[in-house]
Amino acid sequence: MKILVTGGAGFIGSHTTVELLNSNYEIVMIDNFSNSNKEVLNKIKIITQKDFVFYEGDVQDNILLEKIFSEHNIDVVIHFAGYKAVGESVKQPLKYYENNLYSTIELCQMMEKYKVKKLVFSSSATVYGQPDKLPIKEDSKLMTTNPYGTTKLMIENILKDLAVSDETWSIAILRYFNPIGAHESGLIGENPKDIPNNLMPYIMKVATKELDNLNIFGNDYNTHDGTGVRDYIHVVDLAKGHLKACEKVLKSNGIDAYNLGTGTGYSVLDLVNTFMKVNQVNIPYKIIDRRPGDIASCYADNSYAKEKLNFEATKTIEDMCRDAFNFIKNS
Repeated sequence: MKILVTGGAGFIGSHTTVELLNSNYEIVMIDNFSNSNKEVLNKIKIITQKDFVFYEGDVQDNILLEKIFSEHNIDVVIHFAGYKAVGESVKQPLKYYENNLYSTIELCQMMEKYKVKKLVFSSSATVYGQPDKLPIKEDSKLMTTNPYGTTKLMIENILKDLAVSDETWSIAILRYFNPIGAHESGLIGENPKDIPNNLMPYIMKVATKELDNLNIFGNDYNTHDGTGVRDYIHVVDLAKGHLKACEKVLKSNGIDAYNLGTGTGYSVLDLVNTFMKVNQVNIPYKIIDRRPGDIASCYADNSYAKEKLNFEATKTIEDMCRDAFNFIKNS
């Protein structure tokens, strides 16, 4: 069974590739290293003791896509490639609309041409916007508060239209909550090239004294300590959810969406305090203004993924903090 992984050198893509290789899938990967590192490829091979086919390039490159699909008998595509920073999307919306939408359309057109109609799409809990009630179910109202989330929702709608137009498509939309942590080997994890947009890599840059302090965006939200509450899921658990989604699309048709989270919400300060306790490091922080597009609370009802995909996260927030820091110490 051969799987094409777009954006496979990224944070979630690399961990998913490890789980796929360990489950004896053949992997073809494409990545342009816009927010990842070439060293990740060798680290995946060290962890798994397995090789895979890699193409350096962009999913928007139609010639490269044609080469990949013509040279490989692809069974399933897992589509990670895309820009993902909420704050950046607010400042540069056109960059996000062009890249995220166009790359997905190019990919789906090529899949259709080569009759590869099984897709696992990397979506996000940002499609729920400001939730009406918690925990969030898959049938909750869909709305967005930032351009990044809007690109994900627009792609979801494109994929739904595609599935309606041709019932032989089988598509799993995975709505991630907040992936953190790293592989237990310490070889792969999250280490953005620039100043981080996400909380955990920001915490780690403070822990390693690369940055003086952590900025916490607002402490006046309607939460137990005033800081934003999120559903954090260990990236290895999330990766295993992709295996379950692959199994699902291989044996069914149609389209469905699944929350991938733990079902538990932790605040920014909960995460900071747990990180300090587990790793015995100090994280100086200061409270600054809220960030545009952020919401107070967001955590999943994960019962549908448990029922339909037989997926359930098992790792704790302590595991997430320990593994994340272990990766940085080994980097």
